[in-house]
Amino acid sequence: MDSTSGGAGSSDPNSGEGPSSATAPADQSSSPAPPSRYESQKRRDWNTFLQYLRNHKPPLTLARCSGAHVIEFLKYLDQFGKTKVHNTGCPYFGHPNPPAPCACPLKQAWGSLDALIGRLRAAYEENGGRPESNPFGARAVRIYLREVREGQAKARGIPYEKKKRKRPTAVTATTVVATQGGDAGGSGSGSGGAAGGGGGGDGDGSGSVAAGSASVAQTTTPTTTSTTV
Repeated sequence: MDSTSGGAGSSDPNSGEGPSSATAPADQSSSPAPPSRYESQKRRDWNTFLQYLRNHKPPLTLARCSGAHVIEFLKYLDQFGKTKVHNTGCPYFGHPNPPAPCACPLKQAWGSLDALIGRLRAAYEENGGRPESNPFGARAVRIYLREVREGQAKARGIPYEKKKRKRPTAVTATTVVATQGGDAGGSGSGSGGAAGGGGGGDGDGSGSVAAGSASVAQTTTPTTTSTTV
């Protein structure tokens, strides 16, 4: 009877499939999500830099790495660049679309180097580095990147200009003036003041303040007149 009951227990679908069905969703949920493209590129860049330090003569450790070594690494990467940077003596210097090939070297574009430094700077701190000693954020590295940007802009005839942001204060001042003009030109009724305030409001509360002051002036005038009479 014991063996028979034991066999029946093992063939019970609830006892045989219960644990496996319960662990299946747990295994799927515990599987890590694939890294993003940015994370994958950051890991490859970090491994490339560590390999550069190991092959350096003399070999360098991450603790002894400085901004000067980062600049050497960026110059080392120029041999793998694909951007034509014309020399000052080249007839196509400053020409954005040269009509013929020339013997000027290929280098890493400034945008690629700038993005690379950003990824390595984040990877350094993610791997235990302190922000205050981050060699990728050194002042010398920032100066070098600025010189590369300006030099490539002149050589390739492609300026790197930042987009000018519109000042919100100028828009607000224009809106307030327009609102006051609309209030002054209205019929002086409550509906006219409300319409002027609604047209002047631009999300900063200026139009509502102007409309409120106009309505106060309108309500005060009849009170003064009645007192005089």
